[in-house]
Amino acid sequence: MSSNRFLKLVHVCGFALAWSVLSAGCQPSPPPAAPVTPPETFSDEPAAMPDQPMPDQPMPVEPMPNESMPDEPKPDESMPNEPKPDEPKPAEAAAFEVKVPLGLPPLPIPEDNPMTAEKVELGKMLYFDKRLSKDGTISCATCHDPKIAWTEAKATSTGFGNQVGGANSPTVINAAYATTQFWDGRAKTLEEQALGPIENPIEMGHSLPEMISTLNKLGGYKEYFQKVFGTEVTADGVAAAIAAFERTVLSGNSPYDKFKAGDANALNEAQKRGLELFNKSGCADCHAPPLFSSYDFYNAGVGMDKDPLHQGRKAVTGDDDDLGAFRTPALREVAHTGPYFHDGSAATLEDAVALMADGGKDNPNLSEMFESVRDAKLTEQDRKDLVEFLKALSGEFPIVEPPALP
Repeated sequence: MSSNRFLKLVHVCGFALAWSVLSAGCQPSPPPAAPVTPPETFSDEPAAMPDQPMPDQPMPVEPMPNESMPDEPKPDESMPNEPKPDEPKPAEAAAFEVKVPLGLPPLPIPEDNPMTAEKVELGKMLYFDKRLSKDGTISCATCHDPKIAWTEAKATSTGFGNQVGGANSPTVINAAYATTQFWDGRAKTLEEQALGPIENPIEMGHSLPEMISTLNKLGGYKEYFQKVFGTEVTADGVAAAIAAFERTVLSGNSPYDKFKAGDANALNEAQKRGLELFNKSGCADCHAPPLFSSYDFYNAGVGMDKDPLHQGRKAVTGDDDDLGAFRTPALREVAHTGPYFHDGSAATLEDAVALMADGGKDNPNLSEMFESVRDAKLTEQDRKDLVEFLKALSGEFPIVEPPALP
């Protein structure tokens, strides 16, 4: 084949190939394999940009240099202490610390009812407010008067509609330490105790829903509850506030406490003899220091000859062995909290000591520990010394004036 003919053939083939390529168009290259993400580094250098994505793929968002990407929240992860949009936000609580006087152990404060100044102030208002009773005549302070050692000088209390109750009002002093509340221990906490008298038909005679409705109509209380709890007035809030206030009612720094702290002259000679008798005769077994109560339940025979009979602890447990058993009263400030016993049947401290020094009153359920008291055979002088020692348990407690009410 001549060289000219060969060149013509090459030109024709080249032209045909070029035409076929132009007719078919340029086909896209297959997508590259997904790049392997390198390990995260902590360099300040910007990361290299990836290859250009395909048109139908979203452009990956890369952080700017020195800028971190926000963490995505986990599905089950919620922000702690973050209220919902519609949930009211209580104001930040002011710190409040109860000053525990000499002789008392650390104050137990429940985790679900921390102490704040605002809550204590709200509790004080509720404590003195007679509108918590049905007819507006009875408050907590009526039967637990701060000026009468947080009790009242009556054998038993007079409540709603001038009804006379069957139980003596225990003092609020140091009630924060009690493991149960009321003479029969039917409430476990101060919070439970706070609501009981409100609905008692003899004491305050109200119903919780009606009482809450009354307080919610008072704008001042709604504002206080909003500030303290982030809610309107509720029964739980009422209980928590009153309990917080009552936890500030403490008594200590008595002559006995000063004596135990090393002041040999804090007790007189009669009181020192009384202290020794108190420990030797078995009194301290039930009235254990430093609170001078074990808060256990015993039958001393008090009221067992009455009709109707106050069942005592049995009303809570249903156990016949608990018939006539009552919670051991704490003895701090006992010289100021008469009349004594659950029914107020002992008018004076001397009367109460005499009954206990005799080993209680005989009855089928008399607690065994009274045998040791009887065996001590306490004389008249011994009993006088015991009374003098009990007076040495009087220390310092707050006397609170009624606050202005909403």
